[in-house]
Amino acid sequence: MNLNDLQNISDHFSNTPTMPVLFLGHGSPMNAIEENQFVQGFRKAASEIPKPNAILCISAHWFTKGTKVTAMTMPRTIHDFGGFPQALFDVQYPAPGAPELAKETAELLKPALVEEDHNWGLDHGAWSVIKHMYPEADIPVIQMSIDYSKPPQYHFDLAKRLNNLREKGILIIGSGNIVHNLRLVDWRNINTVGAGWDWAVEAREKTNNWLLDGNFKNIIDYHKQGISLQYAVPTPDHYLPLLYTLGLKTSSDDLSLFNDELIGGSLSMTSVRIG
Repeated sequence: MNLNDLQNISDHFSNTPTMPVLFLGHGSPMNAIEENQFVQGFRKAASEIPKPNAILCISAHWFTKGTKVTAMTMPRTIHDFGGFPQALFDVQYPAPGAPELAKETAELLKPALVEEDHNWGLDHGAWSVIKHMYPEADIPVIQMSIDYSKPPQYHFDLAKRLNNLREKGILIIGSGNIVHNLRLVDWRNINTVGAGWDWAVEAREKTNNWLLDGNFKNIIDYHKQGISLQYAVPTPDHYLPLLYTLGLKTSSDDLSLFNDELIGGSLSMTSVRIG
């Protein structure tokens, strides 16, 4: 990043203490309107950090060719799911956008090409968790998409270019799930906390150990880590937001876990705080 980029950020956001970074296991869209231990965990996480100037969210549900950032002034609330009660479709999260942050994010990520997008909005990977953290919708939110054509290491490395945003009060959130296999969900126990197939228990234990030990190489190379990780990550969309969070960790940052539970046999709500 050059001096002009730093000046652009300084023009819009004042210096702040270094903001933490979060990975949130977002789980079912129903978490948006239910009261449970996981949404309580989201609220607690927000209460323990400074109120951000803006939020940059990398959601599992915006998977694109190339990287995009939302750049509209008022992003729409996207209900990107089906088969749920009308009450969920009625939810609106009218947080403003931040076109200036979108532009500066694109600058920071150079030489990667980043498209400023005016069509997407906030998908449920973003609003279903952020609404619990900041229910007044008074903090600007932008989303950054995940380029599905790139390997895991690319996403981990790309995130590092965003680290200066942490000094400007920007809360960066990755939203997905580490263990996420919808085809193997045990629907009889979908609301049973702690219910996990043997492979899911093993995958959770492995990734938790790697996270706490700082062994990010194994997390990046998850496809080489045995059958339990293959079951846990059948597709990369919900897993890759974790790599954006981990890529932002510096040597001075602590790492801790919260909401660390399995549900429905094949889903984990494990969330990560860095800093």
